[in-house]
Amino acid sequence: MRKSCTTGVAVIAWAVPTAVALGAEGSEGPSLFTGDLGNVLWTLLTFVAVLIVLGRFAWGPILRALQKREDFIRESLAQARKEREQAEARLKEYTDKLHQARTEATAIVDEGRRDAQVVRRQIEEDARNEATALIERAKREIGIATDTAVKELYDLSAKIATDVAGRIIRKELNEQEHRRLITESIEELSQRSRN
Repeated sequence: MRKSCTTGVAVIAWAVPTAVALGAEGSEGPSLFTGDLGNVLWTLLTFVAVLIVLGRFAWGPILRALQKREDFIRESLAQARKEREQAEARLKEYTDKLHQARTEATAIVDEGRRDAQVVRRQIEEDARNEATALIERAKREIGIATDTAVKELYDLSAKIATDVAGRIIRKELNEQEHRRLITESIEELSQRSRN
């Protein structure tokens, strides 16, 4: 308000000497600045009154509105800057979380691969051990079956030999004599098969 009054007084201070100077030159027609001091005075009073009315009722509200608009723009810019910084911070946070999630996922996949390899090795080892055990059991069973078959073959051979020998001798052996000959024959065949 003071600034506008000061501006108005400066305009008046410039206008009065100019008007007086123009009026003194003696121009030919009626003019606002023809040197008529009453006209100059009334013009200046009207101008000052308009300045006071505008200063009090128009420029104040206009300046306040402009000041409010400037404050609003300043606050909006500050708010936008603050929101941008928050958004950048959130973006950095999300980027870090995404990187961390990728790292964890890679670690989980790697751990799964290692576990799968361990399980595969364990399964292979178990299968190998089971196959070895089956082979050993089969060998034992084959050995037992072979021994049983050989013994049965010896028993049968001894019986056949005894029968043949009995026919040759034409004499029937008693049960004890028969068993003794079978045992001797088996032992003899066993010793021959070992050599």
